[in-house]
Amino acid sequence: MEFKSLKNIETSFKQIRIIAIVFVVLCAGITGYSVWNSYDFAEAQRQKIYVLDEGKSLMLALSQDMSQNRPVEAREHIKRFHELFFTLSPDKNAIESNINRALFLVDKSAFKYYQDMSEKGYYNRIVSGNINQIIQIDSIACNFDVYPYKATTYARQMIIRASNATERNMVTRCDLINSVRSDNNPHGFTMERFEIIENRDLRTLDR
Repeated sequence: MEFKSLKNIETSFKQIRIIAIVFVVLCAGITGYSVWNSYDFAEAQRQKIYVLDEGKSLMLALSQDMSQNRPVEAREHIKRFHELFFTLSPDKNAIESNINRALFLVDKSAFKYYQDMSEKGYYNRIVSGNINQIIQIDSIACNFDVYPYKATTYARQMIIRASNATERNMVTRCDLINSVRSDNNPHGFTMERFEIIENRDLRTLDR
C-alpha cells in the first residue's frame, strides 16, 4: 500500500508539472499575441492624422509611406531642373535667377555647362538677340533598381527668334542620389554626373 501511495504521488507531480508547463506556454502565447496585436494597432494609429477644421470638428486623414512617392518626386525634381536651366528669356536677371535656382538641384557637372556657355557668349546672344528658349519634357526614364538611380530625360527645345523658331531634340542623362530636403530642394534629391548626350536641330519654321 505504501509503494502504491508513493507511485500515485509521483504520478500526481508529473501531472502537475505537465499542467504547469502547458499553463506557462499558454500564458507566453497569449502575452506574445497581445504584444504583437498592440504593436500592430499602434502602427495603424500612426498612419492616421486628425485635422481640426477651424476649431469645430475633427477630420481623419491617412498618411502614406514616403517611399511610395519617391519615383514621382524624382521625375518632378528632374523636370524642374530642366525647366529652370533650359528655359531662358532675353532678361539677364531672369536668366541668372533661374540658373541659380537650378544649381541647387544638381552637382557641379551642370555648372560646367553653364560656365562653358557663358564663356562662349551664349547667354549674351539670348539677351541681345531678344531670343526666347523654351523646353518641353516628353518623358523621363528612371531606374530605381540600382543606387544611385539612373535617369534619362527626353525633351524638345524651342528657340524662338523674331524671324523664325527652331525646334531641337534634347536627351540628357544623370544619376540621382537622396539628399536633405530644403526650401531650395523640396524633393530631397541631387542630380550627379549630368550630361547632355544629344542636342540637335529638328526643323526651323519661319515666322
